[in-house]
Amino acid sequence: MRDMKIAGLDIGTTGCKCTVFDEAGNYLDNAYRDYPVRRTVGGHEIDVSTMMDAVYEVIRELTGKYSDIAGLGVTSFGETFVMVDEEGKPLHTAMLYTDPRGEEECQDLVDQLGSRHIADVTGLRPHQMYSIAKIMWIRKNLPGIYQKAKRIHLMGDYVVYHLTGKAQIDYSLATRTMAFDIRSLTWSKEILDAAGVDVNMMSAPVPTGTAVGHVTKRAAEKTGLSPDAQIVMISHDQVAAAVGAGAFDGSVAVDGAGTVECLTPVYDELPDMDVMYDGYFSVVPYVIPGKYVAYAFSYTGGALIQWVVETMAKAEKVKAAQAGMSVNAYLEKQSVSPTGLLVLPHFAGAATPYMDTGSKGAILGLTTATTSADIYRGCMEGVVYEMYLNRKKLTGSGIRFTRLHATGGGAHSGEWMQMKADMLNLPITSLKTVDAGTVGSAMLTGIAVGLFKDLKEAADHMVEETKNYEPRPEMHDKYVKIFERYERVYDAVRPLF
Repeated sequence: MRDMKIAGLDIGTTGCKCTVFDEAGNYLDNAYRDYPVRRTVGGHEIDVSTMMDAVYEVIRELTGKYSDIAGLGVTSFGETFVMVDEEGKPLHTAMLYTDPRGEEECQDLVDQLGSRHIADVTGLRPHQMYSIAKIMWIRKNLPGIYQKAKRIHLMGDYVVYHLTGKAQIDYSLATRTMAFDIRSLTWSKEILDAAGVDVNMMSAPVPTGTAVGHVTKRAAEKTGLSPDAQIVMISHDQVAAAVGAGAFDGSVAVDGAGTVECLTPVYDELPDMDVMYDGYFSVVPYVIPGKYVAYAFSYTGGALIQWVVETMAKAEKVKAAQAGMSVNAYLEKQSVSPTGLLVLPHFAGAATPYMDTGSKGAILGLTTATTSADIYRGCMEGVVYEMYLNRKKLTGSGIRFTRLHATGGGAHSGEWMQMKADMLNLPITSLKTVDAGTVGSAMLTGIAVGLFKDLKEAADHMVEETKNYEPRPEMHDKYVKIFERYERVYDAVRPLF
């Protein structure tokens, strides 16, 4: 296994990235390609053929430098699907989760089976964002396409099929269809029958991190991969990120401090489904049999911080450059916490526990003395108050985490990490990697090809801690008093919009 390389392919909504690691799990290189998203009033779509071309390109760029890639793991965003013909060719452009179609069809499923029953089976409170409602929409509105369809793929298993010729999907990605039974770990025939969808059109469910097989001759030619290279079906991207953050039992949760802020707790057994239903929290089978994860998230994490920088901190950008520091670090030094501002971070709508796309952002408590640095820090606080709210809503579900592992760009902000530790009253360990999903994908690939014995050995090689932040009780008390007001902001502001 000397000089053997492993790679992780991460398929996102607007682009895909492939990253290569050496046999010791050290980062070597990556390649990225973006692809267009078409957004209109009536639909949000991507061209799957264009996405697949980008996948071939990123892999080929890296095989041109590293000819000994022994395994490639595939992870992807969820929900979006495509129907294909006998040869695997797409029959339509693929609807994103934000596409408005499928609302009536989702309600039809609820009318047939009941909202809580669907949630109990699938781990998901019914919503039109999930695949099954949009599959029903195509069947109803574009029957010609449905009749020609041989298989239905989500993006991860679509790529795996084109690399191996085998139609397999891992449990966590299958969950994002709202047609998968999270207890039996099989497709729910009950839900698919109610939707009028043939279960034989779906890829075969397999455990997260399953080695699917070697690349086909055609895929080897298109990618430059060796015919001996193993393709590994990894997972939904959030599950890969939890693996890459080294969270393997209920004592640790993941703080994904990226564009979206995502808190991912691990459950050692099935959580309380009523609590999960009430907060719109997804329940997802995890890589370790019998364990589950949940997603508690805000649409604007780092995206909100970037918004402040781009719209309100033009002068500070200049001063920061003159001082030889980043504008983020400069702004953090110009204000202190708590600011006293109440920022509702719903600038792209509200995610859990509301799932209210109509909600808007709000900044309350402004005076003529308020600076852009105060607003910057106030937005940091707002994102963390929303995390605290989600953690509070998860109480009673079975969570038992006593620390957080933080990944993403936000994990490099010591001020933000300390704020989170103080507000949540939990120790936080920031991790070196910005892209935990790619690391998690490579870890599972390394196990699949025999490079690592198990998750612990893979984590010892690839999960690198950078700094620990301990909560300060006096700061926690200050934040809790402000949070008591923050909790009422949504109900006060929402009726106005």
